[in-house]
Amino acid sequence: MSTLEFGLDTFLPITVDQSGRPVSGDEAIRNAIEEAVLAEAVGIDSFNIGEHYRTEFMDSAAPVVLAAIAGRTERIRLGTAVTVLSTQDPVRLYTDFATLDAVSNGRAQLIVGRGSLTESFPLFGFDLADYEQLFEEKLDLLVRLLREQPVTWSGKFRSALEDQFVSPPIPEGHIPTGSASAAAPSRSCAPRASACRSCWR
Repeated sequence: MSTLEFGLDTFLPITVDQSGRPVSGDEAIRNAIEEAVLAEAVGIDSFNIGEHYRTEFMDSAAPVVLAAIAGRTERIRLGTAVTVLSTQDPVRLYTDFATLDAVSNGRAQLIVGRGSLTESFPLFGFDLADYEQLFEEKLDLLVRLLREQPVTWSGKFRSALEDQFVSPPIPEGHIPTGSASAAAPSRSCAPRASACRSCWR
């Protein structure tokens, strides 16, 4: 019999305090950490952070915030909602979450997607015309890194890997990972949106 679980997702929004004053960005980040600590205390199963590069959201460095939460909690699972894989380096993403998994004692989880909000593409020097290709190529590399190492791989958008080990290693079954669907930002750059995949690990 399956068990019903509850999780919280956040973009670390800029909110207002009791006097109506907008909180600062650093306050929003610290508030999110306290919210995660409280979420664990009341029995929530997971706490997940999005990824945006906008003035109203402070969620541009989710692994850093999640690591801070890991140091204040013991049980709650820690993940993303959603990581924009298309503009991330899969090797760096793997190392960030493998490290988070280690410091949290196996509580890391990861949801990746193309990005329905596309501000990260020009910010990191990617062309929206490559929207689909970027995701599919980077997904392929990330899955390989998660499943088995060493990795031999080549693609269009980053340097090739040959018999490459990437540290830290992760135990079998750790970092459950899936892909979220998202509305296409335009018909020309994303003619289709994927359905959610089942976990690969």
